[in-house]
Amino acid sequence: MDSFGDGSFDGCVIISLGEVAGFWMILPLIWAIITPFYSDFTINGIFMTTNRKILVTSALPYANGPIHLGHLVEYIQTDIWVRAMKAMGHTVTYVCADDAHGTAIMLKAEANGVTPEEQIATVKASHEKDFAGFFVDFDNYYSTHSPENEHFSQKIYTKLQENGYIFTKDVEQLFDTEKGLFLADRFVKGDCPECGAPDQYGDNCEVCSSTYNATELKNPYSTLSNSSPIIRSSKHYFFNLPQFDEFLRTWTKAQGRLQSSIYNKLSEWFDAGLAPWDISRDAPYFGFKIPDTPAGEPDKYFYVWLDAPVGYMASFKNLCDRTDMDFDEYFNKDSQTELYHFIGKDIVYFHALFWPAMLEGAGYRTPTAINAHGFLTVNGEKMSKSRGTFIKAETYLSHLNPEYLRYYFASKLSASVEDINLDLEDFMQKVNSDLVGKVVNIASRSAGFIHKNNAGKLADSLSEPKLLEDIIAAGDEIAAAYKAREFSKATRLIMACADKANEYIDTHKPWALNKEGKVDEVQAVCTVALNIFHKLVIYLAPILPKLSEQAKAFLNVDSLDFEARHQHLTAHTINAFSPLMQRIEKDKISAMVNDSKESLTESKPAKNTNQQQSNKKSAVQTGDHISIDDFAKVTMKVAHVVKCQSVEGADKLLQFTLDIGEETTRNVFSGIAKFYQPEDLTGKKVVCVTNLAPRKMKFGISEGMILSAEKDGQLTVITLPDQMPIGATLA
Repeated sequence: MDSFGDGSFDGCVIISLGEVAGFWMILPLIWAIITPFYSDFTINGIFMTTNRKILVTSALPYANGPIHLGHLVEYIQTDIWVRAMKAMGHTVTYVCADDAHGTAIMLKAEANGVTPEEQIATVKASHEKDFAGFFVDFDNYYSTHSPENEHFSQKIYTKLQENGYIFTKDVEQLFDTEKGLFLADRFVKGDCPECGAPDQYGDNCEVCSSTYNATELKNPYSTLSNSSPIIRSSKHYFFNLPQFDEFLRTWTKAQGRLQSSIYNKLSEWFDAGLAPWDISRDAPYFGFKIPDTPAGEPDKYFYVWLDAPVGYMASFKNLCDRTDMDFDEYFNKDSQTELYHFIGKDIVYFHALFWPAMLEGAGYRTPTAINAHGFLTVNGEKMSKSRGTFIKAETYLSHLNPEYLRYYFASKLSASVEDINLDLEDFMQKVNSDLVGKVVNIASRSAGFIHKNNAGKLADSLSEPKLLEDIIAAGDEIAAAYKAREFSKATRLIMACADKANEYIDTHKPWALNKEGKVDEVQAVCTVALNIFHKLVIYLAPILPKLSEQAKAFLNVDSLDFEARHQHLTAHTINAFSPLMQRIEKDKISAMVNDSKESLTESKPAKNTNQQQSNKKSAVQTGDHISIDDFAKVTMKVAHVVKCQSVEGADKLLQFTLDIGEETTRNVFSGIAKFYQPEDLTGKKVVCVTNLAPRKMKFGISEGMILSAEKDGQLTVITLPDQMPIGATLA
């Protein structure tokens, strides 16, 4: 018996019928005894299944930016598991939603000149398009900014309050008087209180690795307004997490609940002592108000991490209200269904401590298991915009087949929490070798002979039944690997089957038999090969849904569910074959990388003003024309000047912190100090050339260029109206 570690009591029981006298008479009794404990098992190679009801979620993507390949590790992993479990006969529901609340969303909308509701609606449509492009098949994709989520967030909070798990206390925080809001740690910078390093965020120092409170920073400033914040006290609401210490220690120990490395990390946190969790934020804030606050008290809002996991419930409830599914069957305290969360390792604390404690305290069921994964590196390094390896989903889809990535990720993914690497050279070779050279090649080598010689009809019987039975028997181990989320093992087993098929074809050489006019032998060989191809397509269907559907039409079969592998395609007519997958060409990968680069070429030093004056002949006079293709290489975007300051020791330079709509701001130096004071440009919208190579200067790295107009030695920065959206590309 194997435990597959997916949070359920799954096993594989092998029984030789000849060893048990009167087995068939006692089979119903055996079935009645073991069914409550083992949902899947084999009897003499026959895969037996009892139906499980499973609800699956992926972590909610934040509604302030596009999906990139790092995100897709999780959604592809989850989708493969869901498809595999459905193919094995289980009832599986997969829901997700955009995480749509928080200060960052509010500020992003403000910068873009839209309402938060408009901001999150635009991003949600983009997310749904990207997920659909990679065949991530949600049963429902919703938003945390929904009436269902407000209902459950307030209901859970009220229950926790009634049960004595909520308390209040005054908290001192940094307050931006210009913006009129309390500053989260990521919106504060200053000098590290330990080592004095400048420009460190409000929770930790990247230089000396110290952690601290934002109020401890020296010379703090708001990254939103560049002003110096003040310390202000405010009443906050706390969830008393330490009251759940004993429950959580027991809950996390349950077999299959967590991966061992995650459990070990949680043990460290238990040993350090759990702390109460601040679940409130002050206005202005985009989110749900905390109900029943005392009269006269300023509005308080739920911190985004309180209502974000509740979004799983809300998305499922929204689906239930549109179908005949029963919400209570899945979330009641005594529910017999299963609930699995797939998440990144960076948000384990919220999902393995706060979330189950909230559910327990409010009287709901807790998750069956939490499956965490590692991060993605590309070519062995952190994803980089300058190297073109920070690849957005839409950029990938404009160049390459999404199933290439689904397969490559599957070949790397296991049930562990280890990071995985997308090596672009290995990616190309593996897809070309495994999918095109092995799997698709079986069909392309065989189908033509069947259509040319036999009008598409396969032989009446199998000439090599033992080989087919071995391939079918391998399905048990492949199924077990899928269930255990050991996708890399599943792909290895599938490719081993593909190797057997190709060895069989190479040994029997149907092309040589065809030249000799041995039509019946050719039909027999190709029938065996196409039957193996049929099994491979079934095994690969969770990973390659589109290719499998195309192969299903070609093979003229009704189902690709796991049990369909027992079907023999004999005396069966197949349809015309067309290529199922093309090889990856290196130039496609190069084009994708180039399109992902923020900096394409090394910039040259700018000419000084005198040189510019002496070279005023027009392009028409000199013949120095550029093509439209040259001009198209330049990317110019609307940038918001978050901060502008003088540079000590550099009379001509101003240093800019620019928001151009990316996840992080950019640092840019510009030689315009003789024409402007820093306060003249702070808060303005300017034009930034964003695809210049970063330039190392004495005072730091410059990551772009601000456009100015020059006349008679006077430089004027090009500024744009406030309503221009940040990150918009100038065309």
